[in-house]
Amino acid sequence: MSRVLVLNCGSSSVKWRRYDGDRVLDEGTVERVGEPGGGPPDHASAVREILAGLDLAGLTAVGHRVVHGGQQFTAPVLVDDAVLAAIRDLVPLAPLHNPANLAGIEVARAALPAVPQVAVFDTAFHHTLPAATATYAIDREVADRHGIRRYGFHGTSHGYVSRRTAELLGRPYDQVNTITLHLGNGASACAVANGRSVATSMGMSPLEGLVMGTRSGDVDPTVIFHLRREGGLSVDEIDDLLNHRSGLLGLTGANDMREVLQRREAGDQSAELAFDVYCRRITEYVGAYYALLGRVDAIAFTAGVGEHAAPVRAAALAGLDRLGIAVDPARNAGAGDRVISPDGAEVTVCVIRTDEEREIARQARDVVEAA
Repeated sequence: MSRVLVLNCGSSSVKWRRYDGDRVLDEGTVERVGEPGGGPPDHASAVREILAGLDLAGLTAVGHRVVHGGQQFTAPVLVDDAVLAAIRDLVPLAPLHNPANLAGIEVARAALPAVPQVAVFDTAFHHTLPAATATYAIDREVADRHGIRRYGFHGTSHGYVSRRTAELLGRPYDQVNTITLHLGNGASACAVANGRSVATSMGMSPLEGLVMGTRSGDVDPTVIFHLRREGGLSVDEIDDLLNHRSGLLGLTGANDMREVLQRREAGDQSAELAFDVYCRRITEYVGAYYALLGRVDAIAFTAGVGEHAAPVRAAALAGLDRLGIAVDPARNAGAGDRVISPDGAEVTVCVIRTDEEREIARQARDVVEAA
């Protein structure tokens, strides 16, 4: 069987997993990368530390998560110098993530020069977005010059979860319409029509769309102008506000949905409001994507909040019975990959544990085998 190492470099962590075929050999996470008093000083040091502790004999590929592939990369690719340079050119579109992804690739290439390195892009799954979805209604010359369009993110997760949902339904992937809801600290929705992404809530960056742990999601752009002109905030301060001090954190002081739910249960009004805002935004996107798809076979919840927060799942889909969408309370309270809608429901609602590392390994293996 082919042995694949997956390196998933986040903004302040590195997840890794080693596969022998589909079997997980071992895995781990290095956290607090670059944080004062925390772990390794940077991502390069973290990856060197990981590689030094692993048995890399027989390795056939290293799969790397890369957040932003721009318009250049619509599928996973073997990494060479030109690919590395192109990923570096995309840093302005993902300044928090692409540098970390680059560091992981560069260290792995140096340490394992004979092993193929494969870049798997978060944005690639969304390259099928129709022009009417990907296009923002601003001056076309300005947009083209600066690469302004909807790219979408969490593509590796949306792709994996929509495929697993089709398996759960026992139907061919290219014949199923699914709304996938990736609800973690970052959150996004995706409409998948017959295996193709046709709409997604994140846009040019991961800031747009759903309410998240620390990100605002959708806001009127005038908020930015107002904060600059009237509030006197700098561009960097507004960037920090919307990306790092908004969402659940901005509304409650806590970015963890578990704490928000506990405080809501105890009668905390700010937690109640945050919960309502969070769930209402999901409801709005589900309704919009239902209209866009015309026929919805399944809605799949995934990631930390999506997989574990039963109250969020129930509230986000409450009142949608006329669309054939309902949640069974007993099933919703369960655990694992499962259907949580009642028997005979027109739309199957399910919970699927996302597995981005497995999807990265699969794509890396396919690229190497096809080379």
